Amino acid sequence: MSVAILGAGAFGTALACALGDATLWCRDPAQAEALQSKRENAAKLPGVPLPEGVTITSDLGQVNAETVLLAIPMQQTRPFLKTHGAALRDRQLVACSKGIDLELMIGPVGVIQSVFSDAQAALLTGPSFADDIARGLPTALTLACTDRALGMALQEQLSTSHLRLYRNDDVIGAELGGALKNVIAIAAGVTIGAGLGESARAALMARGYAEMQRLALSLGAQPDTLAGLSGLGDLILTCGSEKSRNFRYGAALGRGEAFDSATTVEGAATARAVAKLAKSQGLDMPVTRMVAALVEGLITMPEALAALLARPLTDE
Repeated sequence: MSVAILGAGAFGTALACALGDATLWCRDPAQAEALQSKRENAAKLPGVPLPEGVTITSDLGQVNAETVLLAIPMQQTRPFLKTHGAALRDRQLVACSKGIDLELMIGPVGVIQSVFSDAQAALLTGPSFADDIARGLPTALTLACTDRALGMALQEQLSTSHLRLYRNDDVIGAELGGALKNVIAIAAGVTIGAGLGESARAALMARGYAEMQRLALSLGAQPDTLAGLSGLGDLILTCGSEKSRNFRYGAALGRGEAFDSATTVEGAATARAVAKLAKSQGLDMPVTRMVAALVEGLITMPEALAALLARPLTDE
């Protein structure tokens, strides 16, 4: 089966590099021309050559692959699918974004199925930096799909010698793990940016993980999913590295500095969505609530810290 990747950002380009034989679609014709002439995404993955087997196009009509990986930011996914639905109908769609749609309050597979009610959809998620994948460094991801036969076929098709995929039928858990860890990564970045120390970051990660489990289980996820690659694995990676955009964004918040508005930070929108979800479920998620308030400028970092430290003492 043939493969196409829609979205030539860092992650989409990295997937094209890893697969080697695929079509990479760019929204911007000028970007497609630059990638074709230089055989490199100099803006997102400098120094990583595109394999000869990667075909680049900005014409969605030329994308004829049976399997389509949607490497499009979460909040842009639904508008994109509604605009280009005719060209994507009857494909095997694999979401590669992490987050919760602000309007529908659902994850990326849910968004696909809201547009295509009969879609064969899956989710590719887990601990991964684009640069690592593109350079062929060992990476393990979760492939979540409720259809076992489809999941097995996609696992075989998308795995490589350095990219190892583990199947999971808990799509809700995998969606929420990938979305919620970005919120906690922002909080971890705030902690380091504000100079609160490594011990504070470790405590925040542990309490943030408890919040992830609390919401995911209330929405029907399986406990083991959050303890796997798409939950705990991704949380560890994203909270501990400057390569993480969500962590860097949080660090800028902690230092009181502006952040590059051109950089996609999925966790910022997700924090707002999760805060609403938690309230609707009657769940107490103080770390998420503080991140949402910081993102929206409703509270300062010292105020957020004071509020968290003033919470009543309780059992773990």
